Order: sequence, then C-alpha cells, then structure tokens
Amino acid sequence: MKRDLSNVHRLVVKVGTNLLSAQEGIDEKCIDSIVDQLAQLHKQGYQVLLVSSGAVGMGAKELHHKGPVKQVSMRQACASIGQPLLMSSYRRSFKRHGLVCSQILLTRKDLNNRHTYVNLRNSIFTLLELGVVPVFNENDVVSTAEIGSAFGDNDRMSAMVASKIDADLLVILTDIPGLYTADPKKDESAHLLAEIEKLDETVLSYAGGAGSTHSTGGMKTKLLAAKIASVAGCGTIIASGYEEDALIRLLSGESLGTYIHPSLRLSQRERWILNNSHLGSIEVDAGAKQALLAKKSLLPKGVVRVNGVFGSGDVIQICTTDGKPFAKAVPYYNSTDIAKVAGHSSKDIERLLGKGGKDVIFRPEDLVLLDDVE
Repeated sequence: MKRDLSNVHRLVVKVGTNLLSAQEGIDEKCIDSIVDQLAQLHKQGYQVLLVSSGAVGMGAKELHHKGPVKQVSMRQACASIGQPLLMSSYRRSFKRHGLVCSQILLTRKDLNNRHTYVNLRNSIFTLLELGVVPVFNENDVVSTAEIGSAFGDNDRMSAMVASKIDADLLVILTDIPGLYTADPKKDESAHLLAEIEKLDETVLSYAGGAGSTHSTGGMKTKLLAAKIASVAGCGTIIASGYEEDALIRLLSGESLGTYIHPSLRLSQRERWILNNSHLGSIEVDAGAKQALLAKKSLLPKGVVRVNGVFGSGDVIQICTTDGKPFAKAVPYYNSTDIAKVAGHSSKDIERLLGKGGKDVIFRPEDLVLLDDVE
C-alpha cells in the first residue's frame, strides 16, 4: 500500500537536536530552512505545528559544557538557558514571512490530567484559527523522569501532540534518510524501508540506540512515536532534514524517507486513556478478564488485588493475577474503596461504601484493551 497524503490538512513537524546544532550553538541556516518550508505549507492552507528539540544542547554550548548533559539539575539549567535562545531564533525566522509563532512548554502531567489537557487542546485550536504556528518543547526545566512528569524524548511528545490535536500527519525530521533494515554504515545489504504498514517486532528490531551527544532519542523512539500516532489515525514520516525542501517535497507526494501507515483511529477518550501514565493497577481473575475482552463492565467480584494508590478518574492498568497488563481503564472508585469491595457482589457495594455509588468498577467505555492497539 502506497502512501497517500492528499487528505492531509493538519501536520506536526518534529525537528531533532542533531539538525539544529552547530559548533557555535544554533544552526540559524537550518532554522531558516525549516521555517521557510513551514511558511510555504502554511500559505498553501496547511495547519502546521512544530515540535523542536535543541534547548538543552543550546544551553550546554552557551555554557561551553563539553560532552553529554546527564545530571538532571544540569539538564534543567541548560534548558533554562537554551529555550529562550531557541525561541528567539524561531521568532526572528517566522517574522520574515509575516508569521507569528507561539511557545508551548509541556510536561507529561499536562496531558495526563484530563482538565488541563482539554484546556490545552482548546488553546492550540485557537492559535491555529488565528494563523499562529505553535512551537512545542518539553519543559525540561521542571520535568523529570524521577517525578513522572517527563516524556523521555521529543519524539514521543510530538506523537502525543499529534494524537491530541487530531493531526493527519507527523513528520519527524532527523539526520538520517529513514529506517533501514540494518545499519547502512556497517551492512552493505541494508536497504531503506519506504513504507511500513504495521509496526511489528521485526520492524522494531531494525532500530538502534540513542542519537547524538545532546539528544535523547534514537530510531527506536521514533518508531514508538509512530505507534502512538498510528492509533490516532495519523501517519508518520521519518525523513532527513538535510534533504533540500524535504517538507515541501513530501507534501507534494515525493516518496522520501519512511512512511508508517496509520491504523484504525481510536476515539479521543480512548487515546487519552492509552497514552496516559497509569497510577496503579487492578489484578482480575480469569472470568473477569474474559468479560473485559468481550467489552463488558468490571464487577467487584472479579477483582483479586489492588496495587498502588489512585483516585477515582485516574488511569490504571488492568492485569491478570500474574501481574501482566492487558488493558488500561478509568475506575469510578479509588484504590481504597476498590480494595474494600474486591471479591464481593455488586449488591454489597452500597453496604460497604454507602449509597450513591456505581454498581460496577468501570464500564466498557472507560476501558482500552492493549491488544487492540498492538
């Protein structure tokens, strides 16, 4: 199946650290090249959003820091210095085309919380209606893996942004032409995969490790990002940003890079549940698992164990008794209350928890089966 981008209207473009870095800090020519292309696409009627790495690398070079920045506090300091430098360059470059750009700094928690996510989505749509080009980056100054607020890399963040705003296409510009069957520098038989219909284990095995000194991503993170975009009905192209006018040529139908086809689009709520960080888990018996696989509600009788501390409305994992997750869900009750009613009949809920509660732990519309998105 060949790629068809004729129906693309809204696209997210992610630019990697490698492309933006220069010996003196920021490669202004690269920024101008990317912005020139985005401006041209904007003029053609496309809604364009940009996810840009580079803040940590820019800050490190401003500080004359040598080597990778591994310490969390140092990464945060570099991001704080580098982010305004990065946005200053984008603002200057977009202004040449009479375009306004905006800055949106995200943490994982901004998308995990349903309320802030809806507000963010509304803000983005307002910016697009105003003809503004939103520029996203992870808020590295406050976001850390240790407190669960980090995306881990901008590839993943770009896919989550694409998913949240119903983008038609995600373009990840990097320093290599796309996904090869092996490392072309080491294996002469390696060839570029122009089309990928499904991201299975074989395809994922082609990916290598991390990228450059200041980047956090590698080809594997880009494929995992494509998987997130895929279940949102969004195709992904991984291509070289060094190709002249790569974005224009791609949207004109030229077969550059690697195109990962979208799968069946999940609803916005299903995607929110799927891509959210889980705060705990429920282990269920075999009968309850079969009921959930048949898209039925979870009754308290099927609950075997509750793990972690979570509130009603939080996203949790649903696991078998051996701890293997097979679904994610949003329960009506918190972890303490679910533990109280575990193993009991639904009619016991009122006696154990009082009046006014639901007679199930959650319903099918609050559940996403992980097998459905493999």
